[in-house]
Amino acid sequence: QVQLVESGGGLVQPGGSLRLSCAASGFTLDDYAIGWFRQAPGKEREGVSCVSNSDGSTYYIDSVKGRFTISVDNGKNTVYLQMNSLKPEDTAEYYCATNPFSCGPRDEYDYWGQGTQVTVSS
Repeated sequence: QVQLVESGGGLVQPGGSLRLSCAASGFTLDDYAIGWFRQAPGKEREGVSCVSNSDGSTYYIDSVKGRFTISVDNGKNTVYLQMNSLKPEDTAEYYCATNPFSCGPRDEYDYWGQGTQVTVSS
């Protein structure tokens, strides 16, 4: 059974930190590029970060550069998103997803987790 399970979300004050985890089962993550996405109420789902399975390159949207870091622990078959200096505008449901090719457009991602809620509020 192929499954992705996100965890680590919660309520945090502005300026705080969270580390999200994406645990994979039923397949090996190193065969895929892995992306993190987020969706706030009433807004489109947007890509936040991605790590490529071809060369290990990482990508971030401008709004999170310098604050978020994506990493992979292949031994644990888990992807992480370290989120520092969190802002209220980071509030969203966060999802991890796999891309059989490389980091690319949203429609290329085939497996998705169910999401974990991140709320940044004082």
